[in-house]
Amino acid sequence: MKQKQRRITPGRVLVALLILFLYAPILYTVVFSFNDSRSLTRFTGFSLQWYEKMFTSKTTMSAIVMTFLVAILATAISTAIGTVTIIGLSRCRKLLRGTVNMINDIVIMNPDIVTGIGLLMFFATMTVRKGFLTLLLAHIMFCTPYVMLTVAPRLRSLDPNLADAALDLGCNPLQAITKVIVPQLMPGITAGALIAFTMSFDDFVISYFVTGNGVQNISILVYTMSKRVNPSINAISTLVIVIITIALILINILPPLWQRINRKKEEPV
Repeated sequence: MKQKQRRITPGRVLVALLILFLYAPILYTVVFSFNDSRSLTRFTGFSLQWYEKMFTSKTTMSAIVMTFLVAILATAISTAIGTVTIIGLSRCRKLLRGTVNMINDIVIMNPDIVTGIGLLMFFATMTVRKGFLTLLLAHIMFCTPYVMLTVAPRLRSLDPNLADAALDLGCNPLQAITKVIVPQLMPGITAGALIAFTMSFDDFVISYFVTGNGVQNISILVYTMSKRVNPSINAISTLVIVIITIALILINILPPLWQRINRKKEEPV
């Protein structure tokens, strides 16, 4: 059989231009992070000097450590809160469940700048000094709805009588949740945690309004450095791109892998 020749159609050209428009800036940033000179428009040679300066700068390393610390803590806390909330809502009345879901959707759809200003005014009214605590609380606040949104479909797919069956077999309520419900929800919990980590790691707008006292994450550091020509921005941006890419890969790999492991456990020997 003769192979069909692939023709260049307007649709394929449009898709190629769209992909180029989306990914060319990212590729440009990565390439120029290895540039030998300070030029941001002309590549003069390969060098790792900007990565060396990034890792030897106390300000940069402090921002990186702060970003990871806030992201890890916010992910752990928001994942726990979101999972427990969704499990609890499944046993509540429809009116309460619908109200909480509506509030959850408002937080997700609300523009970041409105959320940032609202948190700024809230912390000012409560006379809370801006710093690490306000930054962490803000990240937990906007990460939790994404965890709930990710775990909820997985919970709806479970047998509603699963918890009752566990109780009938001798489990107490805590054991029914931790040993029966949570393992079944693990793919959704993992995906929600990775999304929360990604959202926290690259947040700028909300973080800009709620941080202070010398506390800054990578996004705020990059914004500060962008006011002057500094090739170290490319190195920092490349680091963020790599971390987010790894997180997205894990989001797409871990849940199916977890499901496959559970299926093998359930198969009769």
